[in-house]
Amino acid sequence: MLRKLLIWRLKNIPHKRFVLILSVTVGVLCGISSAILKSVVSFVQFLLTWNFSVEYANYMYLAYPFIGVLLTVLFTRNILKENIAQGISRILFAISKKKSQLGQKKTWSYLVASTLTVGFGGSVGLEAPIVSTGAAIASNLGRFFHLNFKTKTLLIGCGAAGAIAAIFNAPIAGTIFAMEILMLDLTMASLIPLLLASISGALVGQLLHGESMHFSFPIQDTFEASDVPFYVILGLVTGFISIYFTRSHAWTENLFDKVKNPYVKALAGGVLVGLLIFLFPPLFGDGYETIKALATGGSSTIVNSSPFYFMNNSVGSIVLFMFVTMIFKTLATSTTIATGGVGGFFAPALFLGSMMGNILAKLINMTGWKQVSEMNFTLVGMAGFIAGVQYAPLTAIFLIAEITSGYELFLPLMITAASSFMIARHFEPHSIYTKGLHKRGALITHDKDKAVLTLMKLDKLIEKDLCSIEPDKNLGDLVKIVSQSKRNIYPVVNNRGVLEGIVSLDDIREIMFEPDRYEEVSVEELMHLPEATLACSENMDDVMKKFRSTGAWNLPVLKEGKYEGFMSKSKLFSAYRQMLLQFSQE
Repeated sequence: MLRKLLIWRLKNIPHKRFVLILSVTVGVLCGISSAILKSVVSFVQFLLTWNFSVEYANYMYLAYPFIGVLLTVLFTRNILKENIAQGISRILFAISKKKSQLGQKKTWSYLVASTLTVGFGGSVGLEAPIVSTGAAIASNLGRFFHLNFKTKTLLIGCGAAGAIAAIFNAPIAGTIFAMEILMLDLTMASLIPLLLASISGALVGQLLHGESMHFSFPIQDTFEASDVPFYVILGLVTGFISIYFTRSHAWTENLFDKVKNPYVKALAGGVLVGLLIFLFPPLFGDGYETIKALATGGSSTIVNSSPFYFMNNSVGSIVLFMFVTMIFKTLATSTTIATGGVGGFFAPALFLGSMMGNILAKLINMTGWKQVSEMNFTLVGMAGFIAGVQYAPLTAIFLIAEITSGYELFLPLMITAASSFMIARHFEPHSIYTKGLHKRGALITHDKDKAVLTLMKLDKLIEKDLCSIEPDKNLGDLVKIVSQSKRNIYPVVNNRGVLEGIVSLDDIREIMFEPDRYEEVSVEELMHLPEATLACSENMDDVMKKFRSTGAWNLPVLKEGKYEGFMSKSKLFSAYRQMLLQFSQE
């Protein structure tokens, strides 16, 4: 039945048209997934907090995050039997190292896991789980219809675009997000499917979410050109705090990696996050209610249900509370993820940006030098953090422009996002999503040359048809091997499989026709060390660097210290050319 369907599709639907159909399908499914997840998480949070007092601290905040992280760990370890944290990083890894294959479980596992984490107050966002779900749906559709790598990668981009568009009702930001974060090429062949997926996701999300769940802020205050210096300052500040966020996350992950028992880790993380949320309730969940309060002039309400409720009448006290909350948000988010929770960095970045923008506006207004719009600075601050944490300045600009229903703030958004991005990129070459992938040599980029090298696999190019010889053999033995071989390089390998050197045809050319020397000259005397060696685990960018630095045409490949074969520059270039053609074709 499946074969008949595939044959019918090939005969009746041209490939480009079929990709457009699939992009709309992916967008619709992303919109549905987004609506389901946001609705379920909102319902769970309402059940857990509906009777909380505004004026007093609520001790259940101490328990909820631990319960959520523990349930998530139980789910991922005993039902999924795999780690699904860092969803967007895993998408990038799947594109670069797994031929854009994402497992079937990922079409639903992120929804369940993030519901448990965020529903019980884990201080992370739902965007990455929805993007990961959309990408997994797209990947599995591509695999079902036996599509090639390039098309599956494009569909994964459609999943990401549709998810962001559905969450924020921002189709342009969704399209740009796929290009900036997933490193897709900007061509007509990719742009149209991405736009269709974004539009479909946004429309379905708009139909299913309802007005109450829209994340939108119509602009009330106009932009004043005299505020530009303050927006530059906002960009610089958000850039530096973005660096703090990225490095603190890496430090927290390294710290909790030392704890090997996952349940002890979940206990430690849950207790720490619970304590932080008890003291600073805005850290509960994704933080969108706090962002809405800040953007609509309700900053005094952020101290509700906290031990610091008495601070709600003083602007200075509220600024202090917000600043401390902002600092601890990084720890709460990183701990939630590092100890087993499932969620993303998108909402925390928006949270931190809104806090920083609002704080800066309040401080400026308190000085009396000038009165600036707290709402505008709150919104622009979000763009600064998205640009500084995710290295996606265009996504940041268009996202805030779309959720504000206009382009009144376009200039300050550009100024702040660009400033933040430049500062963060100067001190941290890779974003929070790509830092780990870069260390593993698994980062695909917009640089087509490096992207192609990332997609190539060294172990698929190893040549194993070279005849080897043991070091204790003599010239006569070597000549016999030469007569049987079609190659001009002969690895010298001992009985333990360890490469001790190589002998080339040039090394024996002058004496190979002197039979009287066959017994007296040993292979050990003739061999020499190779210019360099390659490891099977080495990434292709490093392989190319070794070929360039040594000038060698052939280099031996080792696997766990044992001889595996040779890599030739000619085969490498041939494979590179084939991959480049596949990667580049429309």
